[in-house]
Amino acid sequence: MGVARLLHFQGQEVSLLESQAGPQQQSQAEILRSEGIQVHLGVPLELAALEALGPWDAVVVSPGIPWDHPTLVALRQRGVTVQGDLLPAWQASGSVPWIGITGTNGKTTVTHLVSHLLRHAGLRAPMGGNVGISAAELVLRHCLQAGQPVDWLVMEMSSYQIEAADSIGPRIGIWTTLTPDHLERHGTLAAYRAIKRGLLERSQLRILNADDPDLLAHASGWRQPVQWITAGPRRALPATITPLLSISEGRVWLQRADQPEPLDLMAADCLAMPGDHNLQNLLLAAAAGLEAGLSGAQIEAACRCFAGVPHRLELIRQREGISWFNDSKATNYDAAAVALKALVGPLVVLAGGQAKLGDGDPWVQALSRQAAAVLVYGAARQAFSELLSKGGYPGLVQGCDGLDQAVPLAARLASELGCRAVLLSPACASFDQYTDFEQRGDHFRQLVINL
Repeated sequence: MGVARLLHFQGQEVSLLESQAGPQQQSQAEILRSEGIQVHLGVPLELAALEALGPWDAVVVSPGIPWDHPTLVALRQRGVTVQGDLLPAWQASGSVPWIGITGTNGKTTVTHLVSHLLRHAGLRAPMGGNVGISAAELVLRHCLQAGQPVDWLVMEMSSYQIEAADSIGPRIGIWTTLTPDHLERHGTLAAYRAIKRGLLERSQLRILNADDPDLLAHASGWRQPVQWITAGPRRALPATITPLLSISEGRVWLQRADQPEPLDLMAADCLAMPGDHNLQNLLLAAAAGLEAGLSGAQIEAACRCFAGVPHRLELIRQREGISWFNDSKATNYDAAAVALKALVGPLVVLAGGQAKLGDGDPWVQALSRQAAAVLVYGAARQAFSELLSKGGYPGLVQGCDGLDQAVPLAARLASELGCRAVLLSPACASFDQYTDFEQRGDHFRQLVINL
């Protein structure tokens, strides 16, 4: 929808095709038609259906459509330009510099934090892409329709989007983490890694997380300039890596190439979000802030008023001495394990949904250390029960149909078992019961508020 609006604004003749034709699609179609955009509902992604409505000069696809879909392959073979949703935004944004943020986990928090740091310093730096509004809608609103110039565009970019936009080269590229994810789409970890690395290779400045084992293992071969960060001391890294930012004795230290000694930049506890991974997120965002001209004092002041990100270890409430956390964004095993590491146990954990491919053993080990009980629900209910049993999880495992049943049960078990917190960290996609992880997190939040 955002791409259709952007191209229509630019004077292009645009038609939007949608395979579904339910009430939601009908409502959205009426809005677009009132804006002068053609919409065709119930159109399958097949060559014959496209030819009946064509001819087309170019086709822009939603990130959810596999890049190797047979119809897209056939279109490319016929010489039709096929591109992802980011490219029209990139082309329309002109000279406004992009900060492109990718990674398996952490990219949404870093995106929010980078935009917050820049805006707190008085810069116009709206965010979008794979979070919030689409990149096309962002560019349309802030670059083409608004009266004020934009200083930066802060874009979260998923592997699905990067794969379909191989000419985008941000002014700053940030890579947070890499663990196995979306293998059902990309096939192998190497293919998934290559997609994300491609974005960073095309970026003018690369900011990388030296605390991520995969990124560290593949640290060689980068062309300069590259800036590394670590949430630990500098000496813990290989001698070949001198991090721009590191943490020691509760302080963030800045080490530039032209400085003989590191400088004390700011307090390391200025970001009120639990977990070592959020220290890494802080430093990745701070490195971007420094490149944009911010001082350490400006970055620290902005971090101290950062409210956090919904669905990412979001503290919903404290009830009867028990904290309730919404980590609905944890859609894979690795993200869920990070959340477990960040909190103090014992916990009651809610996990379930539409399971993904991946190695669940480290997640089960983390649950064994932190969780007194695990409530499994949704499509993964049986598979998770078997995974926990096979992995030797020693706590209580109980199945539920969904969150409506799991939340009140979690409240009772947390009290009975003396737990400090209840954590929704599904380790699954949400599509068995919800449209997306946000809807799942919003449902959980409301259920907890209603207790």
